[in-house]
Amino acid sequence: MTSHQLSRYRAEWGTSLGDVKRDILAGMVGTFALIPEVIAFSFVAGVDPEVGLFASFIIGIVIAFTGGRPAMISGAAGSVALVAAALVHGHGLQYLLLATLLAGLFQIAFGLLRLDVLMRFVSRSVRTGFVNALAILIFSAQLPQMLHVPWQTYPMIALGLAVIYLVPRLTTAIPSPLICILVLTAISVALPMPLRTVVDLGRLPHSLPALVIPHVPMTLATLGIVAPYALAMAVVGLLESMMTASVVDELTETTSAKARECWGLGIANVAAGLFGGIAGCGMIGQTVGNVRYGGRGRLSTFVAGLFLLVLIVVLRPWVARVPVAALVAIMIMVSISTFSWGSIRDIVRHPKVSSVVMLATVAVTVVTSDLAVGVAVGVLLSGVFFAFKVMRLMDVRVGYDAPSDTRIYTVSGQIFFASADEFADRFDLRDRAAHVRIDLGGAHLWDITAVGALEAVVTKMRRHGMAVEVIGLNEASAVLVDRHAPLVQGVV
Repeated sequence: MTSHQLSRYRAEWGTSLGDVKRDILAGMVGTFALIPEVIAFSFVAGVDPEVGLFASFIIGIVIAFTGGRPAMISGAAGSVALVAAALVHGHGLQYLLLATLLAGLFQIAFGLLRLDVLMRFVSRSVRTGFVNALAILIFSAQLPQMLHVPWQTYPMIALGLAVIYLVPRLTTAIPSPLICILVLTAISVALPMPLRTVVDLGRLPHSLPALVIPHVPMTLATLGIVAPYALAMAVVGLLESMMTASVVDELTETTSAKARECWGLGIANVAAGLFGGIAGCGMIGQTVGNVRYGGRGRLSTFVAGLFLLVLIVVLRPWVARVPVAALVAIMIMVSISTFSWGSIRDIVRHPKVSSVVMLATVAVTVVTSDLAVGVAVGVLLSGVFFAFKVMRLMDVRVGYDAPSDTRIYTVSGQIFFASADEFADRFDLRDRAAHVRIDLGGAHLWDITAVGALEAVVTKMRRHGMAVEVIGLNEASAVLVDRHAPLVQGVV
């Protein structure tokens, strides 16, 4: 690490008492907002709350040192829990721990290979489809807790939503989801009702996390089961973390090290897996709250993780009595706030191809319940539509110089695999002009498909006895032609 990098790293931890105080308070507020969502997402993933809480503590501590985006809060929540749910339900917790370790290793590899640049291929339409699909999946995951339950569950959920949305009009000193938990827990204690509580969802922490090695057969068959889920968890986790980092970049008008965030999150997830936790990623809601409460440095991330452990160990008896209805209300709020409601209006305002990409991303993700597949389909469609659009910009104008009996083809636009056939079809091979000039001054050849199309046209014309001249190649196109079709240039 250079002296410049070292000084920057120190600055990210706070260089004044004011920075330290601000980051500590913001991190503590972030922790209060973290607890209910982590417990709720643990329930979504089908694991005991302690699995998500321990993972969030480990991830928060580790990524404070290794992450590439100061002030970003990461934990065991979000879309990764949705991906992990199928593995847990099908094979159990031990397979999830192995998947967490493997997902972390994938992320470390992605970061070292600088694959964070692939995020540039995720268009705005795909990102919108991603968050909309995530919102739908979060809501649908609450349905089992709202069907075939005692009638008291419904008014409790309604009351929880009322608290969440009305309290901020009075005060924002305490996050309204935390007040929701306090109010609904107090009511359920004062007025005993047949409501499910957090303790019914699984075991809560009663001690510090310990080192755990997954108890699964170390065979190729096990790897075949775990690897697809691990890859999906790694990709989805990085996608959500990169999106969260971009949000913080905009809010703070600073930049983040995306490659470092990739391998930093990978190290944090490996640590989480080794201590019996589920993989995590950046948490948009908690991160934005941290920044808005003044968090700017790595200390706020560190405090959010450390304070989480204090709360869950000290307040364990209280957390166990939280009604599931409170968590359902919180997750409904998360779903509503995650969904991009403006995208509904934009369907008719934006270009049709953008709307198709967004809707396809949502549809595929919801049908498959796999955010990675949905994003892959969205990126693929974006690429196809972009290639089609660029292809239509290619044009060939035809002229004729009678004194020299020369047919002149003036080409403009981008020639690549999608436009190469259209380019070749624009030449009249039945023409019997003595000379042909192909002017590529306004065009660019991008790949060997384009070079092959040009070579085929020139070869056929020369076979018919025409003297063909190719002019105007820019430097990059000329290099490509010289390497793959050297006989094309010149006059023959």
